[in-house]
Amino acid sequence: MKPSLRFFLAGFLLLILQTGLCYGIKWIALSKTSLALALNQTQHCKQLEGLVVSQVQLCRSNLELMQTIIQAAREVIKTCRKTFSDMRWNCSSIELAPNYLLDLERGTRESAFVYALSAAAISHTIARACTTGDLPGCSCGPIPGETPGPGYRWGGCADNLNYGLIMGSKFSDAPMKMKKSGSQANKLMHLHNSEVGRQVLKASLEMKCKCHGVSGSCSIKTCWKGLQELRDIALDLKTKYLSATKVVHRPMGTRKYLVPKDIDIRPVKETELIYLQSSPDFCMKNEKVGSHGTQDRQCNKTSNGSDSCDLMCCGRGYNPYMDKVVERCHCKYHWCCYVTCKKCERTVERYVCK
Repeated sequence: MKPSLRFFLAGFLLLILQTGLCYGIKWIALSKTSLALALNQTQHCKQLEGLVVSQVQLCRSNLELMQTIIQAAREVIKTCRKTFSDMRWNCSSIELAPNYLLDLERGTRESAFVYALSAAAISHTIARACTTGDLPGCSCGPIPGETPGPGYRWGGCADNLNYGLIMGSKFSDAPMKMKKSGSQANKLMHLHNSEVGRQVLKASLEMKCKCHGVSGSCSIKTCWKGLQELRDIALDLKTKYLSATKVVHRPMGTRKYLVPKDIDIRPVKETELIYLQSSPDFCMKNEKVGSHGTQDRQCNKTSNGSDSCDLMCCGRGYNPYMDKVVERCHCKYHWCCYVTCKKCERTVERYVCK
């Protein structure tokens, strides 16, 4: 075999091994589903973009769930973009679903976050849909077994977390359980990170209460268990993204496991996000590595954080421009009970990266 051909094949094989094929999050393409699609017949499942065979089968047997899952796909994109709006990697490539760039195709810490958020979002959306009565197959979550305390009583309608976790994991994990879904290392990584997302979702379940009593005395509080908003769950996952652990697929006994690359004397923690491939710095546009670059991104001149002009622009400098902002002003309260405001226009200086 010629050296050049051998080099090409070796590189091609390495690319295959490093690529997760992103089967597990292609379903986010459901966000593009037309609102006009009724989804009331099983043949409609074939019209949905981004689903693997096993997910199409789940669609056929759970048609009533699909509008909720489509909503979850939209929430993943919106929440990911918002959560990373102050970072060099701003999750913009998620909108390319199902045709991702390498920032999400490879086993990077960015793909770790998206898998975790996607798993949390689909279970979160289903659990909330049970509460609002949008799903015929479920209702409110169970009343907790413990006593809530003096002056408190269980009532209301709890988010049905158990149902959300069961149905959400069936759908989101189905692609990673296919035989042809990338390397074993990537499947293990994606399944691990998806479970981390669900663990953070479980931890977000908290007691919420409503006051009752004479003249608003709040002598009795009716309480239920409800989930935090998805944006708060995403912020917890962002913290885990920033401290994610790089792992390798290494033999231990008769099987191979994912273990921390630098400190492989311990197993991977169930609560930490993990990744296989290092990410670029995302400073310059380079589609070969999945980087959009930060040119023309807005930055904050007075910030010391990740959105600062120094960090966002990677030391290249920035250009100022003037922007007109319309705001509510001169607001007055009228008895009883409304507020009127005028609209005022002011000019502010903003900055974009060179």
